[in-house]
Amino acid sequence: MKWLMILSLWVTSASAQDTTWHNKKTEEWLLTNAIIVAGVGTPAEGPYDIHIKNGLIEGIKPSKKDNELRQTVTQQLDVDGSHVLPGFINMHAHMMYQRAGIDMAQPYQYYLWLASGITTIRDLGSDLEHSLAEKKKSAQGDIIAPRMFLYPGIWGNHTASDLDDKMKGLLKKDIDGFKFGMMDKATFIQASKTANKHNMPVANHVGVEDMNAWDNIQAGTTTIEHWYGIPDAALKGSQQFPGDMNYSNELHRFRYAGRLWREADADKLTQVLEAMAEKGVAWDPTLVIYEASRDLQRAVTSPWYKDYLHPGLEKFFQPSADAHGSFFWGWTSEDETHWKNNYQIWFKALQHFSQAGGTITTGEDGGYIYQLYGFGYLRELQLHQEAGFHPLDVIKHATANSAQVLGQGDRLGQVRVGHVADLVVVNGNPLADLQVLLPRNIKPITGDESTGGITWTIKAGTPYHAPTLLAAVRDMVKEARASNQINYLVD
Repeated sequence: MKWLMILSLWVTSASAQDTTWHNKKTEEWLLTNAIIVAGVGTPAEGPYDIHIKNGLIEGIKPSKKDNELRQTVTQQLDVDGSHVLPGFINMHAHMMYQRAGIDMAQPYQYYLWLASGITTIRDLGSDLEHSLAEKKKSAQGDIIAPRMFLYPGIWGNHTASDLDDKMKGLLKKDIDGFKFGMMDKATFIQASKTANKHNMPVANHVGVEDMNAWDNIQAGTTTIEHWYGIPDAALKGSQQFPGDMNYSNELHRFRYAGRLWREADADKLTQVLEAMAEKGVAWDPTLVIYEASRDLQRAVTSPWYKDYLHPGLEKFFQPSADAHGSFFWGWTSEDETHWKNNYQIWFKALQHFSQAGGTITTGEDGGYIYQLYGFGYLRELQLHQEAGFHPLDVIKHATANSAQVLGQGDRLGQVRVGHVADLVVVNGNPLADLQVLLPRNIKPITGDESTGGITWTIKAGTPYHAPTLLAAVRDMVKEARASNQINYLVD
């Protein structure tokens, strides 16, 4: 009788290629034969079986035919020695509903993010009312989408009364923090006081202002976005702008940003980085969003554009003074050279910050400057490795570190009992080669479909099949090109 009972349980097990598990909401199930990367910087371990119940990791046991989980849990998905990581957290995301006047169906972004292993996004400054509705649907499992943390944007300079009214209005909504951008010092100080009073985290895009990282340190900013304000705080006076510099001209703005790091005083920069680390100001560098500045040819010829680039994005990416980040109409080899040097100093600063105890996270800023959602994020991980970080630390930046900065370190960002079952199943070893995460050059999983190393992204216990999501995106792109009578530019 016992043997018959075990047999009746066993027949419900499935292999990693079983696409019927896609979007299958199962109260209790078992992910078997997983090589686990916990997300905290420790080496891979396994194989293990991961017990998932009600969206949480209920237990983790060595993979053995006679372990108690295999005898009691009826639904089982065998990943056959695949590496399993915590779900990635995109700390600099923008939910976009159209680009260059062309509507962009929201599942397009969501599917790309999930297919790239991203289970959580921190949205910085999108259309709030629409995003609030999407956040609720995602939390309830009504749409296939990552988990959302919303930080509405407050930009520019404000009077004290206008700022107070704006922030009070936002605080009445289901927001998770604020994004501040391009503020003068007086506005920033007042806005930070209000955020701190309400225990609201702040992501700050400083820009070139009369404030810099020292003001973020004093104000208790949660994250500095990109790197604006950090080298600025280590200058001896102002940056050496030419007389005709106009910050509103984005060609000027990004050209001279590429000359900033080399003007920073090394000793002053050390003080800034160590003070950030000491005061708990995290750094979300978004290395990928500036990569076109150092290698434009690489950016404009990304191999995934042919199948996955929405025509709205393609049009928005064309050099134009009217579109943010589309500034390449006058880009020169000298500009690229300065940016190449800029990156080397930036990399060293990130290393120094980390060694001082600072927290680094990962974000993509996709939808701008030739970066496609999800693909840009996976490239961000490679750039962290180029900056000198071990792949284990890169994964930690993308998972445990980012969860900690979100205030979710006790429930997200680790493969750990009691945490939410956000997992990425990889057909390959990302610790040996981060490129296996990209959806290309990997053997077919079903039929003519292929994905990168990522076969499944599991959000709160619900598995999503990456090749299925990517196939849907390709169909969306074909339909959008046909309806807008736009063919991909290299076809």
